Amino acid sequence: MAADHAGPRDPSASGAAASAERLGELRFLTVAEVATLMRVSKMTVYRLVNAATLPAVRVGRSVRVPEQAVHDYLRHSYVEAG
Repeated sequence: MAADHAGPRDPSASGAAASAERLGELRFLTVAEVATLMRVSKMTVYRLVNAATLPAVRVGRSVRVPEQAVHDYLRHSYVEAG
C-alpha cells in the first residue's frame, strides 16, 4: 500500500518550518548590551535572568537575551511618574 504524500504526515511538520523561520529572525543580545539598553548594571541583568524575570538562553558560559524579551520587559515594567 502506497503512502499518501499529498501533505505532511506530521501536522506539526509545516509548523516546524515556520518556527525555524521565526528563530532565524530572533536577535539575541549580550548581557552588556541589555545593561546598556536598560541603563542598569550587568549584575542587575544577571539578577533578572536568574530570577526568571527576563528570559535568556545560555550558550556555553555566555548568556544571551532575546531582544524582544527586553522590549517586552520594559513595556510591562513601565510606570508613569505622578
